[in-house]
Amino acid sequence: MGVSQLEIDEANRLFWDEICGSAFARSLGIRDRSAESLERFDRAYFEFYPYLLRHVPIREMWHRRVLEVGVGYGSLGQRIAEAGAFYYALDIAATPVAMMNHRLHMVGHPETAVQGSFLNNRFDSEMFDWLVAIGCFHHTGDMRRCIRETYRILRRGGRAVIMVYNKHSYRRWLRRKPYDYDASGKSAPVTEYFSINELLWLFARFSRVRFFKENCRDLAFPKVGGITPR
Repeated sequence: MGVSQLEIDEANRLFWDEICGSAFARSLGIRDRSAESLERFDRAYFEFYPYLLRHVPIREMWHRRVLEVGVGYGSLGQRIAEAGAFYYALDIAATPVAMMNHRLHMVGHPETAVQGSFLNNRFDSEMFDWLVAIGCFHHTGDMRRCIRETYRILRRGGRAVIMVYNKHSYRRWLRRKPYDYDASGKSAPVTEYFSINELLWLFARFSRVRFFKENCRDLAFPKVGGITPR
Protein backbone atom coordinates (compact mmCIF):
# COMPACT_ATOMS: atom_id res chain seq x y z
CA MET A 1 0.00 0.00 0.00
CA GLY A 2 1.41 3.38 -1.01
CA VAL A 3 1.73 6.48 1.14
CA SER A 4 -1.14 8.94 0.71
CA GLN A 5 -0.67 12.62 -0.03
CA LEU A 6 -2.17 13.47 3.36
CA GLU A 7 0.51 11.34 5.04
CA ILE A 8 3.24 13.02 2.99
CA ASP A 9 1.88 16.46 3.88
CA GLU A 10 1.83 15.60 7.58
CA ALA A 11 5.40 14.22 7.45
CA ASN A 12 6.52 17.38 5.66
CA ARG A 13 4.72 19.58 8.20
CA LEU A 14 6.67 17.95 11.02
CA PHE A 15 10.02 17.75 9.23
CA TRP A 16 10.10 21.31 7.89
CA ASP A 17 9.06 22.81 11.23
CA GLU A 18 12.82 22.90 11.75
CA ILE A 19 13.40 25.83 9.43
CA CYS A 20 15.46 25.10 6.35
CA GLY A 21 18.68 27.02 7.00
CA SER A 22 18.78 26.28 10.73
CA ALA A 23 22.06 24.36 10.46
CA PHE A 24 23.53 27.23 8.46
CA ALA A 25 22.40 29.68 11.14
CA ARG A 26 23.98 27.56 13.87
CA SER A 27 27.24 27.45 11.93
CA LEU A 28 27.18 31.27 11.98
CA GLY A 29 26.57 31.33 15.72
CA ILE A 30 23.05 32.71 15.30
CA ARG A 31 20.64 31.71 18.07
CA ASP A 32 17.97 34.43 18.00
CA ARG A 33 15.64 36.34 15.66
CA SER A 34 16.94 39.84 16.28
CA ALA A 35 17.25 42.19 13.32
CA GLU A 36 21.03 42.13 13.68
CA SER A 37 21.20 38.32 13.65
CA LEU A 38 18.85 38.01 10.68
CA GLU A 39 20.84 40.61 8.75
CA ARG A 40 24.01 38.61 9.41
CA PHE A 41 22.30 35.43 8.28
CA ASP A 42 21.05 37.12 5.10
CA ARG A 43 24.49 38.42 4.16
CA ALA A 44 25.93 34.93 4.44
CA TYR A 45 22.93 33.39 2.66
CA PHE A 46 23.18 35.60 -0.42
CA GLU A 47 26.96 35.17 -0.49
CA PHE A 48 26.45 31.40 -0.51
CA TYR A 49 23.82 31.66 -3.28
CA PRO A 50 25.27 34.56 -5.31
CA TYR A 51 23.16 33.76 -8.36
CA LEU A 52 19.80 33.82 -6.58
CA LEU A 53 18.94 37.50 -7.00
CA ARG A 54 19.92 37.29 -10.67
CA HIS A 55 17.08 34.83 -11.19
CA VAL A 56 14.57 36.48 -8.86
CA PRO A 57 14.25 40.03 -10.25
CA ILE A 58 12.82 41.68 -7.17
CA ARG A 59 12.81 45.17 -8.72
CA GLU A 60 10.27 43.94 -11.28
CA MET A 61 7.98 42.87 -8.43
CA TRP A 62 7.23 46.39 -7.22
CA HIS A 63 3.45 46.77 -6.77
CA ARG A 64 2.92 43.23 -8.07
CA ARG A 65 1.19 40.39 -6.25
CA VAL A 66 3.87 37.83 -5.38
CA LEU A 67 3.41 34.43 -3.75
CA GLU A 68 6.42 32.66 -2.27
CA VAL A 69 5.94 28.95 -1.58
CA GLY A 70 8.32 27.48 0.99
CA VAL A 71 9.91 30.38 2.85
CA GLY A 72 12.73 28.79 4.84
CA TYR A 73 14.57 31.37 6.95
CA GLY A 74 12.79 34.20 5.15
CA SER A 75 15.76 35.93 3.54
CA LEU A 76 14.35 36.09 0.03
CA GLY A 77 10.81 36.85 1.13
CA GLN A 78 11.96 39.84 3.15
CA ARG A 79 13.85 41.21 0.15
CA ILE A 80 10.76 40.84 -2.05
CA ALA A 81 8.55 42.59 0.51
CA GLU A 82 11.08 45.39 0.97
CA ALA A 83 11.11 45.90 -2.81
CA GLY A 84 7.49 47.07 -2.63
CA ALA A 85 5.71 43.90 -3.71
CA PHE A 86 2.30 42.86 -2.45
CA TYR A 87 3.94 39.85 -0.87
CA TYR A 88 2.22 36.65 0.27
CA ALA A 89 3.82 33.47 1.56
CA LEU A 90 2.75 29.87 2.06
CA ASP A 91 4.61 27.16 3.93
CA ILE A 92 3.47 23.77 5.13
CA ALA A 93 5.09 24.20 8.56
CA ALA A 94 4.29 26.63 11.37
CA THR A 95 7.77 27.74 12.43
CA PRO A 96 8.92 29.13 9.06
CA VAL A 97 5.57 30.93 8.75
CA ALA A 98 6.16 32.52 12.17
CA MET A 99 9.69 33.51 11.11
CA MET A 100 8.41 35.09 7.89
CA ASN A 101 5.69 37.03 9.67
CA HIS A 102 8.26 38.19 12.23
CA ARG A 103 10.41 39.54 9.39
CA LEU A 104 7.43 41.17 7.69
CA HIS A 105 6.44 42.86 10.94
CA MET A 106 9.99 44.19 11.35
CA VAL A 107 9.91 45.88 7.93
CA GLY A 108 6.39 47.27 8.34
CA HIS A 109 4.72 44.88 5.91
CA PRO A 110 1.40 43.14 6.70
CA GLU A 111 1.93 39.65 8.14
CA THR A 112 0.77 37.77 5.04
CA ALA A 113 2.52 34.42 5.54
CA VAL A 114 0.13 31.52 6.16
CA GLN A 115 0.48 27.82 6.84
CA GLY A 116 -0.81 25.24 4.39
CA SER A 117 -0.06 22.87 1.55
CA PHE A 118 0.35 24.39 -1.89
CA LEU A 119 -1.26 21.26 -3.30
CA ASN A 120 -4.52 22.24 -1.59
CA ASN A 121 -4.20 26.01 -1.52
CA ARG A 122 -7.27 28.27 -1.53
CA PHE A 123 -5.88 31.10 -3.61
CA ASP A 124 -8.09 32.38 -6.40
CA SER A 125 -7.26 31.59 -10.01
CA GLU A 126 -5.16 34.25 -11.75
CA MET A 127 -4.51 35.95 -8.41
CA PHE A 128 -0.75 36.51 -8.65
CA ASP A 129 1.69 38.22 -10.99
CA TRP A 130 4.64 36.19 -9.70
CA LEU A 131 5.26 32.88 -7.97
CA VAL A 132 8.60 32.07 -6.33
CA ALA A 133 9.40 28.58 -5.05
CA ILE A 134 13.03 27.91 -4.16
CA GLY A 135 13.73 24.32 -3.21
CA CYS A 136 10.15 23.45 -2.30
CA PHE A 137 8.23 21.67 -5.06
CA HIS A 138 10.55 18.66 -5.22
CA HIS A 139 9.66 17.87 -1.59
CA THR A 140 5.86 17.89 -1.95
CA GLY A 141 5.43 14.44 -3.51
CA ASP A 142 3.43 15.77 -6.46
CA MET A 143 5.46 17.99 -8.75
CA ARG A 144 2.91 17.78 -11.56
CA ARG A 145 0.18 19.16 -9.34
CA CYS A 146 2.49 21.94 -8.12
CA ILE A 147 3.00 23.08 -11.70
CA ARG A 148 -0.74 22.88 -12.43
CA GLU A 149 -1.44 25.03 -9.38
CA THR A 150 1.26 27.48 -10.42
CA TYR A 151 -0.40 27.86 -13.81
CA ARG A 152 -3.82 28.26 -12.21
CA ILE A 153 -2.97 31.01 -9.74
CA LEU A 154 -0.84 33.10 -12.12
CA ARG A 155 -2.57 35.78 -14.14
CA ARG A 156 -2.08 35.83 -17.91
CA GLY A 157 1.44 37.01 -18.52
CA GLY A 158 2.45 36.08 -14.97
CA ARG A 159 5.87 34.62 -14.23
CA ALA A 160 7.29 31.96 -11.94
CA VAL A 161 10.80 31.35 -10.63
CA ILE A 162 11.17 27.77 -9.44
CA MET A 163 14.22 25.86 -8.24
CA VAL A 164 14.23 22.05 -8.17
CA TYR A 165 16.96 19.45 -7.90
CA ASN A 166 18.74 18.31 -11.05
CA LYS A 167 18.44 14.58 -11.73
CA HIS A 168 21.73 14.57 -13.67
CA SER A 169 23.78 16.74 -11.32
CA TYR A 170 27.30 15.43 -10.70
CA ARG A 171 26.76 16.43 -7.07
CA ARG A 172 23.97 13.87 -6.89
CA TRP A 173 26.14 11.31 -8.69
CA LEU A 174 28.96 11.80 -6.17
CA ARG A 175 26.74 12.05 -3.09
CA ARG A 176 24.26 9.24 -3.87
CA LYS A 177 22.04 10.15 -0.90
CA PRO A 178 19.40 12.81 -0.13
CA TYR A 179 20.54 16.41 0.28
CA ASP A 180 18.28 17.60 3.11
CA TYR A 181 18.55 16.51 6.75
CA ASP A 182 17.28 17.83 10.05
CA ALA A 183 19.34 18.24 13.23
CA SER A 184 18.77 14.59 14.19
CA GLY A 185 20.13 13.35 10.85
CA LYS A 186 16.72 12.37 9.47
CA SER A 187 16.25 13.01 5.76
CA ALA A 188 13.32 14.88 4.21
CA PRO A 189 10.19 12.70 3.78
CA VAL A 190 10.19 13.13 -0.02
CA THR A 191 12.87 14.38 -2.41
CA GLU A 192 12.47 14.15 -6.17
CA TYR A 193 14.95 14.99 -8.93
CA PHE A 194 14.15 16.14 -12.46
CA SER A 195 15.82 16.33 -15.83
CA ILE A 196 15.28 19.28 -18.16
CA ASN A 197 13.34 17.02 -20.54
CA GLU A 198 10.98 16.04 -17.73
CA LEU A 199 10.54 19.68 -16.75
CA LEU A 200 9.79 20.66 -20.35
CA TRP A 201 6.93 18.19 -20.30
CA LEU A 202 5.66 19.40 -16.91
CA PHE A 203 5.71 23.05 -18.03
CA ALA A 204 4.17 22.36 -21.44
CA ARG A 205 1.20 24.72 -20.84
CA PHE A 206 3.45 27.72 -20.22
CA SER A 207 4.18 30.00 -23.17
CA ARG A 208 7.91 30.27 -22.44
CA VAL A 209 10.25 28.32 -20.19
CA ARG A 210 13.97 28.81 -19.53
CA PHE A 211 16.30 26.62 -17.48
CA PHE A 212 19.55 27.41 -15.70
CA LYS A 213 21.85 25.03 -13.87
CA GLU A 214 23.33 26.55 -10.73
CA ASN A 215 24.68 25.70 -7.30
CA CYS A 216 27.33 23.07 -6.84
CA ARG A 217 30.13 22.74 -4.33
CA ASP A 218 33.81 23.33 -5.06
CA LEU A 219 35.16 20.15 -6.63
CA ALA A 220 38.79 19.10 -6.54
CA PHE A 221 40.24 16.93 -9.31
CA PRO A 222 43.57 15.65 -7.92
CA LYS A 223 44.67 13.86 -11.11
CA VAL A 224 44.02 16.93 -13.22
CA GLY A 225 44.96 19.51 -10.63
CA GLY A 226 43.04 22.52 -9.45
CA ILE A 227 39.54 23.13 -8.14
CA THR A 228 36.34 23.80 -10.04
CA PRO A 229 34.54 26.51 -8.05
CA ARG A 230 30.85 26.34 -7.25
